[in-house]
Amino acid sequence: MKFLRCLPWFITLPLLLEGPGRSADPPAKQKPRYEYNNDHDEDGIGKFYMGREIAHVMGHQAIGWLERPEREKEEAPTKMIEALKLQPGDVVADIGCGSGYHTERISEKVGAKGKVYGVDIQPEMLAALKKRMRVKNITNVEAIRSTEEDPKLPADKVDLILMVDVYHEFSHPYEMTQKMVEALKPGGRLVFIEFRLEDKKVPIKTLHKMSEAQVKREMEPHPLRFVENIGGLPWQHILIFKKKMTKD
Repeated sequence: MKFLRCLPWFITLPLLLEGPGRSADPPAKQKPRYEYNNDHDEDGIGKFYMGREIAHVMGHQAIGWLERPEREKEEAPTKMIEALKLQPGDVVADIGCGSGYHTERISEKVGAKGKVYGVDIQPEMLAALKKRMRVKNITNVEAIRSTEEDPKLPADKVDLILMVDVYHEFSHPYEMTQKMVEALKPGGRLVFIEFRLEDKKVPIKTLHKMSEAQVKREMEPHPLRFVENIGGLPWQHILIFKKKMTKD
């Protein structure tokens, strides 16, 4: 610092202020994760994430639509479950499980040694799930009430997390994904079943559809690796990501 003694005070002061750990310029303001707009689609909540407006949550009043007889023909859920290649003993979380339409099918695949977490934010949906499990004497399913930011799953315990037509309704998609990834075992799978935005023939409202590109974009901030998009369903993507391991 001897050379500073030779300089006038009006030169040395800025140099001292800009020394190690100091900056003359204020830090750049971080862009908000979410944006809001009062001028928005009637099917959305006016909240946007990475350019996508978040859709309204489908209420428990629509359980009849989830259970409709035409669903097998329109969405091929049996084929979808088969594509996941679940194994006996797997631990699976069905996020946005609703009345348990898929939860029941998953419970059969993982068997008595496996476990299924039926996760939903609506107590009415969880009540319907519990009733379904009780009537059918299914004992390997645990109902969990989530929050808007946390699915309330145990850390590093889950082999596969399934979201059937639900991710686009998350009011806090970044925070939910962060917590879901924490719940996955290393190499565990995060699966999105979403109506294809790319296909104009899919008879679903626009905000309740997602493109493959958008899902990939929203997963980029997280320690996930895209694996594949399994085709073959009439209306939906099967987008599979894996939690990165140390070597990835």
